Order: sequence, then C-alpha cells, then structure tokens
Amino acid sequence: MTGTTVTELTIGGMTCASCAARVEKKLNRMDGVTATVNYATEKAHVEHAPHVGVDELIATVVKTGYTAEEPLPPEPEPVGKPEEEPELAGLRQRLTVSALLAAPVVLLAMVPSLQFDNWQWLSLTLASPVVVWGGLPFHRAAWTNARHGAATMDTLVSVGTLAAYGWSLWALFLGDAGMPGMRHGFDLTADRAHASSAIYLEVAAGVVTFILLGRYLEARAKRKAGAALRALMELGAKDVAVLRGTTEVRIPVAELRAGDLFVVRPGEKIATDGTVTTGASAVDASLLTGESMPLDVTEGSEVTGGCVNVSGRLVVRAAAVGADTRLARMAKLVEDAQNGKAEVQRLADRISAVFVPAVLLVALATLVTWLLLTDDPTASFTAAVAVLIIACPCALGLATPTALMVGTGRGAQLGILIKGPEVLESTRRVDTVVLDKTGTVTTGRMRLVGVHVYGGKYGTDSTDETELLRLAGALEHSSEHPVARAIAAAAAERCGELPTPKTFENVPGLGVRGSVDGHLVLAGRAALLAAEGVDVPEAEPGAVHVAWDGVARGSLTVADTVKDTSAEAVARLRGLGLRPILLTGDHRAVAEAVAAEVGIDEVIAGVLPEEKAGVIRRLQDEGGTVAMVGDGVNDAAALATADLGLAMGTGTDAAIEASDLTLVRGDLRVAADAIRLSRRTLATIKGNLAWAFGYNVAALPLAAAGLLNPMIAGLAMAFSSVFVVSNSLRLRRFT
Repeated sequence: MTGTTVTELTIGGMTCASCAARVEKKLNRMDGVTATVNYATEKAHVEHAPHVGVDELIATVVKTGYTAEEPLPPEPEPVGKPEEEPELAGLRQRLTVSALLAAPVVLLAMVPSLQFDNWQWLSLTLASPVVVWGGLPFHRAAWTNARHGAATMDTLVSVGTLAAYGWSLWALFLGDAGMPGMRHGFDLTADRAHASSAIYLEVAAGVVTFILLGRYLEARAKRKAGAALRALMELGAKDVAVLRGTTEVRIPVAELRAGDLFVVRPGEKIATDGTVTTGASAVDASLLTGESMPLDVTEGSEVTGGCVNVSGRLVVRAAAVGADTRLARMAKLVEDAQNGKAEVQRLADRISAVFVPAVLLVALATLVTWLLLTDDPTASFTAAVAVLIIACPCALGLATPTALMVGTGRGAQLGILIKGPEVLESTRRVDTVVLDKTGTVTTGRMRLVGVHVYGGKYGTDSTDETELLRLAGALEHSSEHPVARAIAAAAAERCGELPTPKTFENVPGLGVRGSVDGHLVLAGRAALLAAEGVDVPEAEPGAVHVAWDGVARGSLTVADTVKDTSAEAVARLRGLGLRPILLTGDHRAVAEAVAAEVGIDEVIAGVLPEEKAGVIRRLQDEGGTVAMVGDGVNDAAALATADLGLAMGTGTDAAIEASDLTLVRGDLRVAADAIRLSRRTLATIKGNLAWAFGYNVAALPLAAAGLLNPMIAGLAMAFSSVFVVSNSLRLRRFT
C-alpha cells in the first residue's frame, strides 16, 4: 500500500490464536486497512490509509470484544529482581486457591469410603467459589465471544462447568441429592431412576482447576516475549562525559546531541556513533560487527555506539543520536522480526476451532433427540451433560504446557532453554543452520596461531621462530593492544623471561617500534615497515610483520581460535539432516580457514550487522527453513528473523532474548541436543493432542447414546488428563 501509515496496537483479552484471527479479520474488513495480529506478542501491525484514524482502528477492535491501545514507550528495568507481572500473579493466585478447594471435592466424589452424612453440602461450599470465581476468566470470555457470535475453548469450558454445576444445584435443592446420608454411586450408564440424586461438583471444580493450570503454564512460557529490545538498548552507555570547553561534564546519554564532543576512557563504552577527533586506541567492536580482531582507530576514524574502548583515551564528535544510531536501527530490525505474523498456529487452537462448535451442536442434538425418543427430561439432560463433560478440553489444554514444562525443565538440566511452544514446530521443519563465527564456532579470545619466518630475499637464514617470537613479544609486552597482549603471552609461554625494551613507541593504527637487545625492532602492519624502508612479502590479512635492523624477519598470525568441540558439533548437526553455513563479518580468508577446520563447506563472510538478517531472509526466500546460532548483538536481528534462533548463553543478553533457544553452556554441541530435545518435545505434544482429541471423538458417541453416566464421563476426562501429564513426564529421561 502506498501513502499509508503504519500503526502498532497492543491487543488485550486474547486467549487463543483464534482470537487473533478474529481481530485480524475484522481489521482487514476496514477500507484501506491491511493488518496482521500476532497472538504471541499480543500486537497488531496495521498499515492504513490516511483517512483511517487510529481511533477507528481501536474502536473496531473493541467492537470485536477485545481491548486495543498504542504501545507505551518502554520504561527502564528496575534494579534488582523483576517483580512478577500482575496478570501472571493473579492467574497463579486463582490457580492456587482453586486447587486447594477442588482437591477435597474430587476426593469425596471419587472415594465413596470418604463420604459422610451431608458431605455433598461441604462439596457445594468448596466447589462454588472454584466454579464462580476460579472459572470467571472462562465465563467472561465465553460471554464476550457469545455476544459477538463466536465460540472458543473458553466457551466449552464455561458451558461444561456451568452445566455440571447447575445440574448439581438442581439435584441438591430440587432432587434427592441433598438428603442426609446420600452416597455417590458409579453407574456406567445414565440411570434415569437415580439421575436426580447425582451431583457433578467434582467435575465442575476439577475442570476449572486443570484448565487454570494449563493457562498458567502457558502464560509463564510467553512472559519474556518482548525482552530483546530492552536487552539491545541496555547495551548502550548510560551516561557520557561531554566536553564543555576544556571541562568534562557527565550527563545522561539521552541529553547528548549531534555535534557534541565526548570523552571515552579505556574500558568505557562509546556512547553513540561518531568520529574520533583526538586520540588513538583499539576498539572492541565484536559485539556489533562480529570482527574478532579489535579495530585500530585514530583521528578521523568512525566509531559505533556500544563498542568498548580497549586502550587509549578518545575524544569523539557525536554524529548520530537516538533512533539514528546503528544500535537503535538494529533494535528496530529485532522489533520488526518479532512482530511479524507467525506462520504456525498452535495445534490445540486449530483443533478447537472446529471441535468446540461441533461439541455444542452434539450436546444440543443429544438433548433434543433424547426428548423426542424418551420424553424423559431428566435422562435427556443427563446425556447432554455427559456430552459436555466428556468433551471438556482439559487434556487439550494441558497437552502443550505440560510437555513444554517437562521438556524445558529437562533442557535446563542439559544447558538448553526453550522459550515457547511455537519454537518446537520450527525445529521439525529446519533444514539449514547458519552459524556465527566469533564466540560460537570460535572462542572469541585472541591467541597466537602462527609463526612464519621469512627466508631468501626476505630475512636471513639465521633467524628462527624462537628468536622472532622473543624479540616481538618483548616489544609487544609494553603495549595494551589486545593483539599485542596475545603475542606477548605466547612469547612468554614459549620463550620464558622476555628482555625489557630500552625504548618503546606506539604508532597509532600501525604497530609498535623500539630497541630490544640492541636491535631496532618493528612489529605491526606492512605500512609501518614500508615507512621505515623495509619491504615485506604478502601475508594473511591481519598478520603482524616483524623486522629488525632494517630487514623483515617474519610474521605472526593472531586469530580467534576454534573451540575444541565445534567440529564434532557440526558433524552432529549434519546428522540431524541440517545444512551448515558459516556467517561472519570477518575476512573471507579467516572465515574459510575456520570453516575448513570444522567441516563446513559454505561460507558467507564480510557481512555487516544490519545485513545478517537480510542473509537469513534470502535463504528463506530460496526455500530454506533456517536456524541461526549466534552470540553477539550483531546476531540479534538475524536470530529473531530466523525460523529458529539459538543463542549461546556466553553471549550478549540481546542475542539471548531475541532467540528461541538459549544454549547456556556455550558449547556448540548443545545446539544439536537442543534441536533433538525440541523435536522430541514437539512429538510428545502431538501425541498428547492426538490422544486428547481421539479420546473425545471416541467418547462423544458413547455419551450421546446415554452409555456414560456424567460421573463416568468425569472420570474419563480426569484419566485423559492424567495420561497427558504422564506422557509428558517421559521427557525427563531425555539424554
């Protein structure tokens, strides 16, 4: 749509994916409106013509039976442990109270030996608050849906529990069930003679409690849906030292303006994007760019907000602030990816979309048919109640959250965090896995990996690796640069005590020079040696050339080393039928060397942070279902864009929050375990749903035929729930 306005709305009151579909359908019926509603994030992304106001959009959602408002700006997280959300706390309270009250009601009904005189009145006293107060969310949703001509799982829960409760009230006050000494019988069929003495309070209270449990577990799984954006923005500096003349004044970053000069000391984060005006340093940009090699910056160099100044003092002129910074643009990419329309709707809701209206029709048909055939209102209503009770979707409601709870619990023991049921469906379809290099396949720490002595035209035959490393290490020991520290550490380990340079000079952006053991030693880029009239051969990108006394002696290669377990991990991923691809912002030569070491054939190198999500989309457009494994801020948007995002727990909070799965141990082998566990959990959920739905399909005809007493129907319903939970508990044995 051209000339349109994009508005995001926060939608309240949705209880299942069918609710999101109804809101989306109503919005799209408006002239000049294209909308997608995401149930998981509870947001609507609406493109609308200028003549359609936001108030009209909100009014349409309200008319559909839900609430809508424009999202409020994010507030900073409070210090300390975050408080539980009021909605989740209220649901937990409702579940706890309902469970405590329902337990004795179920026991009294199911175990005749526990029944005493007037026990039924105690059951009524305990069950009433469960049905009325505990089930209030279901009754309210059912009423809202009914006013708008719709039916969901809430409708069936509400009608079933109220029918059982209403029947019990009738039997207690107008029938024989309220008489002292009444005992509960267990008839296999609807006994017409004794129907008025049967009560079903345990069914009403039990169904409400079980469904509340399912809703609570589901709410917990969805709780952190929007945390990625907060984690991204928290990576930026909180305050900054601005130069006012020659005086440093520390102010909040929000007050920084384009053109301001600010100071960045060693170890501090760069407050915003800008240009260095004074000073030279090495900047750790790996969180943003994926580059394992620290970047040398000097006057005129551009720097990015969120990067860490490693060594020297810098004065930077702010070029972009607020929403214009690279960090903010990456946050926007994550937001767009998370608010996209989910392709996979929850299986339980897809089933209930047809199942719920069908059950209501079957119950009504049962009542009418029995009345016509028997002219017995009591037996007719008993059979209809049995239909509603046997069909109460308790097992359907528990199928996903119980398997998810057990699967995620087992995953946590194995160092795997699964964030929600939508993740599991993605693992089944994934055929391509994209691996970030730095910190994922590699360690993320700089080490000396190669020592090369020049010969022939360059260097002399008398130079050996030990001498080359000893003199270079002695000189680099005086530098604070991360590459220098890696060389110095390796030299000390291999050569023992290093000599102390008599003179030392740091050449910003090029390397170091100094006098060691009577030799004038140079160590750094080829340009440093060339400036001193020393010719050097071709070398690997990023190699440190070493020369002394006017002759090039060799080069040192410092790189991010491959994790010991990465090759095995890639083999395991291949064993799951996945196609591995290495994605990095590093040089192609470095990336291909790493890929060859771990057994990856495809490499995509030199990719900027904002381009990574585009690479994922391109692979998806080519027909692939893509999993992404990463650990840096630069991976956050790609993780959110991928069909399945896996974040290394040793990485940044932004990457972890944007992902679907978190690998706590930082071991890439766990990625294969995570996919296996997710697939196993999904299979368990599908098995649970197949059982729950199949049980209802098989039991409904029996109930409609009057072959099931509502009490037996309640027992069958309870058994179905027990089966689902027991099947889910098998996931505890996953290895």
